[in-house]
Amino acid sequence: MNYRDVIKKLETAALYPDKTVADSIGKTGKAAVGCFPIYTPEEIIYAAGMLPVGMWGGPTELKRADKYLQSFCCSIMRSNIEYGMKGTYNMLKGVVLPTFCDTLKCICENWKVAVPHIPIIPIVYPQNRNTNAGFTYLTEEFRRVKVEVEALAGHEISDDKLEEAWNLYEDYRETMRCFSEAAADYPQIIGAKTRHLILKAGWFLDKKEYLEDIRTILEGLKQEEKQPFSGKRVVATGLIAEPGSLLDIFEENQIAIAGDDLAQESRQFRTKGREVGDFWERMAGRIADQKGDTFLYEAEKTRGQMLIDLVRERNADAVVVFMMKFCDPEEFDYPIYKKELEAAGIPHLYLEIDQQLDSFEQIRTRVQSFAEMLI
Repeated sequence: MNYRDVIKKLETAALYPDKTVADSIGKTGKAAVGCFPIYTPEEIIYAAGMLPVGMWGGPTELKRADKYLQSFCCSIMRSNIEYGMKGTYNMLKGVVLPTFCDTLKCICENWKVAVPHIPIIPIVYPQNRNTNAGFTYLTEEFRRVKVEVEALAGHEISDDKLEEAWNLYEDYRETMRCFSEAAADYPQIIGAKTRHLILKAGWFLDKKEYLEDIRTILEGLKQEEKQPFSGKRVVATGLIAEPGSLLDIFEENQIAIAGDDLAQESRQFRTKGREVGDFWERMAGRIADQKGDTFLYEAEKTRGQMLIDLVRERNADAVVVFMMKFCDPEEFDYPIYKKELEAAGIPHLYLEIDQQLDSFEQIRTRVQSFAEMLI
């Protein structure tokens, strides 16, 4: 398949996730397990012979979710409860939930009542993940999740399957890091929305198939000549860059995404796994080594410097903050890295977003003004 056809395939997969997941289940014969954001241990699910599926909410009318989550909870989680209650997630055999923030902690018990027919497996990450006690706790927590996933799958997970899954996901993470770099060199082909949809599609496809698709795109890009780009290049940061209509506005104004620090995108693959230790130690090590993430406690607060470094590395002109409304951890981080960006002389645009957003005129005006300011 031509690499441009693969791009179209992945764009369609991301735009119609329910159909994509149903097709993936039919193609692989695997049961699907939902993965709440973020850092769900997908390797364990994959090793059990099941299909990890991302649960990133979406634009839907919230009729039932308000019984369980207040209006000041983030729209991703409210949408997830809504989808669970109205049957959108009935294709899932179970869900795994990391309890990173107050809203995620509330969901665990609420899900058991609101969506009782879909089992939920919580996982609690330690605050001090780099201490000996925190690291040991994390390995034991992963082992506990394995036991619960085994119960869901109806069979034990062998050590060989765990190693196979780890190696596959390390290949995936390395390949995605290559894609992120390559996409920045071809903004005319991989525009802001296309880049987002390609990355999002990975949440709904079997990782082996997705990995082949990304490699096809990378090979195709290598054959293309790099063209001068007359627009502006930015680094995106936040949880997600949605709804998709937001990125249409960026493309209208010739703004390309040169790199990102988004929870739905690069945060999932930017950290290379350790090469020493057993499976559990490597799993814990990858979480311990994550830097600059608002959901993983870090006294040093390295996010600002990471953004500055990424802007310079990708030759970007600015940073765009996609601030999910009512996401307390992200909102707490913003004043810190805002000061650092300003001190480094890097302009930034702050956009408050919500998955139920249906009017984009104000954002369109702000993006247009920002693009003109960067000229």
